[in-house]
Order: sequence, then structure tokens, then C-alpha cells
Amino acid sequence: MGDEAGTANQGAPNAGVSKSVSVRELVNRLKLEVIVGEEALDRPIRRSKVHRPGLEFAGYYDFFPIEHVQVLGKKEITYLHKLTHQERDERIGNVVKYHPPCFVVTWNQDGLEYLTAHCRKEGIPLLRTPQTTTEFMMLADGYLMKQLAPEIQVHGVCVTVAGTGILLRGRSGIGKSETALALIRRGHRLVADDAVVLKKVNPQVLLGTHNGTTREFLALRSVGLMNVVRVYGRGAFQDETRIVLDIELVPWKENELYNDLQLEPQTSEYMGVRVPCIQIPLQPGRDVAALIEAAAHNWYLQTQGYSAADEFMRRLQQQ
Repeated sequence: MGDEAGTANQGAPNAGVSKSVSVRELVNRLKLEVIVGEEALDRPIRRSKVHRPGLEFAGYYDFFPIEHVQVLGKKEITYLHKLTHQERDERIGNVVKYHPPCFVVTWNQDGLEYLTAHCRKEGIPLLRTPQTTTEFMMLADGYLMKQLAPEIQVHGVCVTVAGTGILLRGRSGIGKSETALALIRRGHRLVADDAVVLKKVNPQVLLGTHNGTTREFLALRSVGLMNVVRVYGRGAFQDETRIVLDIELVPWKENELYNDLQLEPQTSEYMGVRVPCIQIPLQPGRDVAALIEAAAHNWYLQTQGYSAADEFMRRLQQQ
């Protein structure tokens, strides 16, 4: 079930496509001041980790990540201020000639005439923010990591149940959207219906979100499209969630035994990230939404180190 099901539903990854974010998007997202380089704001950013060029200003370039956003905090600016005019001009020139996407000065530091001149000459945006260096780096890394993460689109529904991100899969018409509606009516949240975008933000974390077009919409057979925010309020929708459970809805098979109390752990794999996977057979009268709630709560307890099956076996042994 697990690995085969997950692999079969991965969709088409954008592997071959070089993703990028423009400097303009970064400026708008983080509300940065443009000191110079307004005409160069369409320069692409293709790496998610920002970089502080301290060693580079000191003359060491062996591992200079030139495709990253360069952040100049108090350490870097203070160091440059202490250099002679000739030294400063040489050190800045040696860094700027590699043409990184942009430079960002934190703490609203001023006295940047020398940086401005070099950036204007090379056509590189010089930006500024009142945020501390640590605050800006956290925000920039988080934004760029999500925007540039590898992603695939899968057919399914994504919901959060008691804060637990769940991917619901199953063949077309099996009742995924209706199950999502039942969960929303119980106070849980929709993330995406029909087309779920999965983003691999690091080797262990998979984010689920919508594709923009389907944001807030739930498609119900015989009813049509429903905007869950308009009908149930803002609490019925969440923009993204970390996927920690993959639940596949499958048809009930009459001759199949479904009385196992201690199932072997199964997983699905998406872009190399493994996610716990379970199957829920559908039968008239089964409260599928309640079963999904139970699965979410049970998963949470397991992350806290508790296993009901293990406790049950201990009780048997004690008797």
C-alpha cells in the first residue's frame, strides 16, 4: 500500500525547471527600501539561503556563494567604515564584481555612499531594512525557502485536523471532498481541494498548499463550487500546512479482513520525503471524518512517545 501508493500519486515534479524569485518580489514581500538599482529589480534570485560576506570583504573568496542575497549587518558595515578609502574601494569592488542578485543593509545603517557608487556602476540593487540582521535573515530565508522549494502537484485534498496536516487521496469520486466538508463542519480547515501542491522545504519537511486558482474553493458533486471562507468563515481555511499523514480512501472489499489492531507501519514517499500512510476502507454508515480525527490524534500521541498498541500488549503480558 504505502510506498507504491505514494509513488504512484506524486504527479509531475518541476525538476528540470529552474525556479527563481525576482529581487522586486523580495522587496515587496519584506518591504525593503531601494537605495539604488530600481532598474535592476527584475534580477533573479535562485538560492534560498542569504549570505553575509564577511570573509569575502577580508579577501577570502574560495567558497563565496555568489548567487545568494548578500546581507550587510553591523559587523560588515563597521568593518568597511574602518578601512582606508583605497582599501574600502578595493574590497567592495572585489565582491561586487561577482554580481550577486542584490545587497541588503540591515539596522537602517547609513553612510553607504561607497556601496551606492559600486552598486550603481555594476547595476546591482542596494536595499535597506530597519530590521536587525537576525530578524531579516530569518524572514528572507523562510520566504525564499518556500518560494524556491522543489514541488509537485498531486490529485487529492489537503486539510488540517486539530493542527495536523493531512493529505487525503483516493480515486476520483470516492468522496474526498465530501469528507473534507464533514471535517470543516467539525471545526477543521481546508488547505487545498483537487490539486494539492507539495513543497519539499528540507529533506524531512513537506508542505501542502493550493495552486492559487483553487484557493478557498471546495468542489462538491451535485452542489458545485463552494467558497469555504464565505460559507464557514476565515477559520475554515488555512493557506499551507506541514504534511504529516497520508490517508488513502479505498473501496470496502467484502472478503477482506479489517480487524487488525496493530497494523504494520506504512509510508508514502514524495520527492524523497517519507510520510506515514494509512488506508481507510469506505462503507455506508462509516463515519470517515471521525476516523480521520482519530488518526490525527493517534499520530500526535505517537510523536509524544505513546503507543496504544504497546500499552495493550503490556497489559496482556501482566495478566
